[in-house]
Amino acid sequence: MGTFVITKRINGYYKYEFTSRKGKAILVSNDFELRFECEEAIEALKNSVEAIFFMRFKSKNGKMYFKVIVNEKEIAVSRKYTTQFLMEKGISEVTRSVYKSEILDFSFPTDVFPPAEDVFG
Repeated sequence: MGTFVITKRINGYYKYEFTSRKGKAILVSNDFELRFECEEAIEALKNSVEAIFFMRFKSKNGKMYFKVIVNEKEIAVSRKYTTQFLMEKGISEVTRSVYKSEILDFSFPTDVFPPAEDVFG
């Protein structure tokens, strides 16, 4: 099962990535000014699985990717794939598990480690 991961870009905008169960990014959303807009877009995507249209492309260097279209609006772009088979696997993962995926929010600045002064005195 895939996971939606919300993060904040350096420019201050929010984005989500849909990652595979192995943690590899499958697709990345457009930018959102507010976090709740990002969350609403995820819920809209989860609720409109049957309306998703995948546009397939090939880049100049031969890599394949797809864009996720819902109601004639581009909402996300996939990562680049080396083969058509891997791209189709990515599309299959999206259609199979996007509606039941959980959301992880890493957009808040949290320090994982305590300050050095607290550790070393």
